[in-house]
Amino acid sequence: MEHQELLSGLIRLHILHHAVEGEVYGQWMIEELARHGYRLSPGTLYPMLHAMERKGYLTAREERQGRSARRLYSATPLGREALAVARRKVRELFREMLPED
Repeated sequence: MEHQELLSGLIRLHILHHAVEGEVYGQWMIEELARHGYRLSPGTLYPMLHAMERKGYLTAREERQGRSARRLYSATPLGREALAVARRKVRELFREMLPED
């Protein structure tokens, strides 16, 4: 991914945004991010999800469907708080970057 270092923060916010709305899983998140122009492999996304879980922003549960299992992620109270803080910061940044004419 081009400019990965800068964009990885936006990807994490995108994940958190959807995890606040409801449960998400890796493949769905890869497809959702692709709709916004982000091309992530499972080898990039899953470590990101696991790190967000370790840091307390996400919680996960496993859902079994026959022989396969899917890990569903949702935002924790800390994740919801972090997203609220990030929204304020993003609004402030957008006002600077995209001034009204």
